[in-house]
This record gives sequence, structure tokens and C-alpha cells, in this order.
Amino acid sequence: MRSRAIGLVAALAAAVLVPAAALSQGKKGGGEITEAQRKQGMAEAPAVVQTLGLACNVTDARFVGKQEDKKAKTSSSYYEVACQQGMGFILQSSTAGAPVAFTCIEANTPPEGAKEASLPCKLPANSDPKAALTPMLQKAGVACTPERVRGIGQGKTQTYLEVACQGGDGYVVLASAPFDPAKPVEAQNCLAYDDVQGNVKCVLTDKASRLAVVDKFAATTQCAVKDRRYVGMSKDGASFFEASCQDGKGYMYKIVNGQVAQNWDCAKAQGVLGGCELTDARQAQSEQAGLYTRLAKAAGSNCDVDRYALFPMQGQQEVVELVCKDGSGGVGIFPASGKGQYLDCGRALVAGYKCGLNTKIDYSSLTADLKKNNVQSCVVSNSRLMAKTQKGTTLVEVACSDGLKGYVLEYNTTPAVTAIGATGCAFAGGCKLPGNT
Repeated sequence: MRSRAIGLVAALAAAVLVPAAALSQGKKGGGEITEAQRKQGMAEAPAVVQTLGLACNVTDARFVGKQEDKKAKTSSSYYEVACQQGMGFILQSSTAGAPVAFTCIEANTPPEGAKEASLPCKLPANSDPKAALTPMLQKAGVACTPERVRGIGQGKTQTYLEVACQGGDGYVVLASAPFDPAKPVEAQNCLAYDDVQGNVKCVLTDKASRLAVVDKFAATTQCAVKDRRYVGMSKDGASFFEASCQDGKGYMYKIVNGQVAQNWDCAKAQGVLGGCELTDARQAQSEQAGLYTRLAKAAGSNCDVDRYALFPMQGQQEVVELVCKDGSGGVGIFPASGKGQYLDCGRALVAGYKCGLNTKIDYSSLTADLKKNNVQSCVVSNSRLMAKTQKGTTLVEVACSDGLKGYVLEYNTTPAVTAIGATGCAFAGGCKLPGNT
């Protein structure tokens, strides 16, 4: 599994943006709001909203002012609107081209180097524009109560906002342009932008403050944090973090909606977004291989484990594909307590696990199962999981090395994998392996 965020973040960071500071060239919006401004705003602004196609049912408006460019013989009128949908706008209507809309978050963002915004939103309904982001962040799968916000800029189809959350997290919010809270929204962790050169950066909090959230995740594994790292984002939108611990251990954490959805000891995290980097993963993996060797031998195998890969957790039991130093391999099914099972790759298929690390599959156990069920002539050369029966048994099709038609083996899988019958493909039906049809 590799992060989808790496290429996306690089592309976004390099985006050509119209900054919110463009409003600094507009008409200053100082002074109190007069009834005349409201009357003119309500009379003129809704038409500008309609031209822009904004998702805004105007509930309040004000005319800010007009700016004349005598040299170019053009003029621009500025309006503020409050919307029933929750996020207000500053509008610029120009005789020189199409109108432009900036959210109140963008309008309230001071130009670089300035302390105050040039044309901030002032209508009472627009007093807290960041509140409109809370449901959008929830829709994006992010647990964030906005504490501070700023406008980054606009591209042709997207609005870029930065959000600093209570608790220290920070996100770059990608919304539509023109801004519409009902349209798809995405939230990218600010940590993904820290080491990428480009126009999109987070400045409301620093990297160290944003990484401090890892301590909360690490507490779930009793890890006294030594160092922290943001790893990336997976296709399902989950974020991944790594922590190294004072005792030499390390963990990877999958975070969904601000909570730890899954964690891995670094010894088991080599398949998660490239694995751990802050701990000595090779040493951890060597120690883990030793543990799996002991568990496999307790389950009746002689496998001296060289490499391993984890299957998704099944309740309280750990399922691991093992590659042995002698070239053989199989699948270990190890419960939290008690004796586990070791199945060679041929039999593992019966339990629903297909070996991937082991390139050479040993089918001798399936051959032995045929012999136990009075089939003496077939040496198994291939197998295929067929189906579950209504009575709960599992059917596995096998092919024979002599090229003659194979068989369908029937297995009980609990409490252990046991073959209980064999039927020739000529009678069983449903066989699909080469030579069996």
C-alpha cells in the first residue's frame, strides 16, 4: 500500500493560484454599514451571485464601494453577501470582465506582510465564517474543530483554505471554485506540505505542533515517544503516523476521524506505506521472525522463519504467511493464547489464505489428503478454491500431474483443516483447472 497523497500534494503545491490578497487592490471597506449600503447591496448583489452561479441564497448584502480606473476606462463594484448556506462572500463586479467571488475566509485573510485584511466581511451573519467548515471537514473524514483559518488562494476549479484545529492538527482544505459547501471537499494534512516546494503551505501552526498529536496515538500502545513522523494518506482517506519509542520499539498508526483505527509494531509494518523509518526495522523484523519460528514449531512445523507478511487480523488471532529458510513456506494461524496452526501453502488455500511471498507451492499435503480418501493415483500439481457448501464445508479443486482429470476435495475447516471426502471432476461438476474440464 503506497500513499496516494505524495503525487497529489506535489501537484497541488505547484498549483497556480489567485491569492486572496488580490482583494488588497480593491476598494477599502472601512466604516459602519449604512442602510443605504444594505439597500443598494440587496438590489444589485443577487444578480452578481446569479451570474457567478454561487450556491448562495442571499439573506443580507451591502454595497462596499466602487473603484474607477480612468486610464483603462473600467470600473469595479464590490459587494458583501451573507448566504443562507452559511459561508458569505465578497464579490467583485467589473466592467472589464467576469465577476469574481472570494469567501469571507479569503476576504478576512490579510495580504502577506500586512496585519489587517483590506476588504474584510462585516455583515453580522458573516462574523464567524470558519463555522461553515466544520460540517465540510466531517464530510472529508477529518475530526477537526477549526480554531483559525486563512485563505490560500484559488485555482481554476478549486478554492484552497488552511485550517488550524483545536488540539494542534492542521489541514489544507480543497473545495470547489466558486466555493460550494455541497460539492465534494478534500482535506490534506498540513504535514504533507511541509517538505514540498510550492505555492501551497501551512503557516497557522508549525510542524512540531502538528506532529505533537502523535503522542496521543502512541499512548494507545504505551509508547513513550522519542520521535514522530507523518507517513502519508491511503486511498480510503486514512492518515498514517509513525512513532519511535524510548525503549527502542516503534509503531505505525492508522488514523480515521482522529482516532487510532489500527496499529502495527514496526516489525510488522513493512507493507504499510513503505514501513517504519524512525526505528531499526531490520532488527525488529529479525526478532519477530524468531517469535514466528517458535510459534510455528509449537504448531508442529519445522519452519525456521526467514521472512513473513501479515494477513488482516481475524478477531483475536494473527494470520501470517511465513517463508522458511529452507525454501518452504506456509501460513501460521496464531491465536492470542493457546496452540496455533501451521498450514503449508497448498492447505492454506482451504482456510481462505493464498500465499504470495512463497513462489513455489508445495501440494504434497493435498496429495496426502487424496490418499486418505482412497485416491492413490493423483499427485496434485495445482489447486483452486471453489466454494463453501450449505453445511459449512469448503470445496477445493485439484489437478493431477499426469494430466488426467482431477478431483474436488471437501474439507472441514474447524477446529482444524481436515479432508472428509474426494469426488472426481467428471462427477462433481464445476471444475475449471486445465485438464479437469
